[in-house]
Amino acid sequence: MDDPTPGDVQGPTLSVLVLGCDGSWPGPGGAGSGYLVRSATSRLLLDAGPGTFANLQRLADPATLDAIVISHHHPDHWTDLYGLAVHARFVSGRIDIPVFAPQGLARRAHLEDSPALDWRTVAAGDRIEIGDMTCGFHRTEHAGETLAVRVDCRGRSLGYSADSGPGWALADLGTGLDLVVCEATYTADHEGTAGHMSGRQAGAQAKRAGAQRLVLTHRWPTVEAAAVVAEAEVTFGGSVEQAVIGKEFTL
Repeated sequence: MDDPTPGDVQGPTLSVLVLGCDGSWPGPGGAGSGYLVRSATSRLLLDAGPGTFANLQRLADPATLDAIVISHHHPDHWTDLYGLAVHARFVSGRIDIPVFAPQGLARRAHLEDSPALDWRTVAAGDRIEIGDMTCGFHRTEHAGETLAVRVDCRGRSLGYSADSGPGWALADLGTGLDLVVCEATYTADHEGTAGHMSGRQAGAQAKRAGAQRLVLTHRWPTVEAAAVVAEAEVTFGGSVEQAVIGKEFTL
């Protein structure tokens, strides 16, 4: 896949490139949560789970990142920050890449002294600017402080649920969501077994939020993708897409 040139305003307003989408652990050939969000001028890495940095190098240049957002403390969403920091030290020469994360993650990751990473704490209700993107944060129903993210850019809006149980409302991200990347970890028969949502629940959440498009992610590798999508389509009331490594969604 070609790496679009920053500043090329002829392309889509926003795109989401999947670097990893496995839930809780990476399956064979898979990777944990990670997405490259690109606008005409800016590049944001949204989560950095295991295996995502290898895929980032295959699909885009890590040296071009403007910032990183980590949704929460669970390792399947951030451990590839290690690889990114070492690459910055020995290859790209990058220093002070802004990393926006819940309080305490730098210390937990033992990366608080890395010159490559400029740690900045965010919490529910915060809004930040990353180039031409505006990111807003909303706490979900998940163990520890977990932040869903809304990205707005030149009239387009992306919603990312991060991890959440069904007690949080995707509609908290606000109206006018052109694309939602929502966790759907398993099928309805697993509901209540972990702090996540099923395809059925994710579809219903996206319907209530008035999302235009729904992409499912964070599926356990042992759960059939088609089954999760099928039950999400029933409650969403329309076509639903499944995140796959290397797939890009534009809006």
